[in-house]
Amino acid sequence: MAIKSFRGARAEKKAPHKPPLLVSDYMTKDLITFSPEQSILEVMELFIKHRISGGPVVDKNGMLVGIVSEADFMKQISESRYFNMPILEKQVSNFMSFPVNTIEHDRTIFDAALYFHSNSRRRLPVLNNGRLAGQISRRDVVVAALQLRSQRWR
Repeated sequence: MAIKSFRGARAEKKAPHKPPLLVSDYMTKDLITFSPEQSILEVMELFIKHRISGGPVVDKNGMLVGIVSEADFMKQISESRYFNMPILEKQVSNFMSFPVNTIEHDRTIFDAALYFHSNSRRRLPVLNNGRLAGQISRRDVVVAALQLRSQRWR
C-alpha cells in the first residue's frame, strides 16, 4: 500500500477577527415594555422601580405602537400642580410619542450614532423583521466605541 501524503492533519483556517459592529451586538434585549392601556401613574412607578426614563409601548400582539418617556409626562405633572389637582388616571396612549423612529437590528452602531447625533432622542427601538427585538441607547453606542477603540474603523 502506497503512502499518499506525509502531511498530518491540517489545522482549520480561522477567519480574521471581526469586532462586533452591529446594533444587535450592543442593544438591550430584555426590555420593560408598556401597554397603551396602562395608567401613567403605574408607568411612573415602574420608571422609578427599574431606574429607567422611558420604554417602548407595544400592543397585545407585541407590535411597537409608540414610545413613552419621562418627558411625555411633564406636561401632566405641571398642569396638575397649576390647577391644584391630583394626577389623573390617564392612559399611556394619551402621552406616548408616535410614530416612532426605529433602526433595524442589522445596521451598524455608526448608523445609530449618526441618528443620535442628529436627534434629541436618548433611545431607539430596534426591529427585526418588523417586530420589536430590543432597544439601543446613546450609552450603548458609547460602550461600543470604547470596546472598538483599538480597532481600525473603515
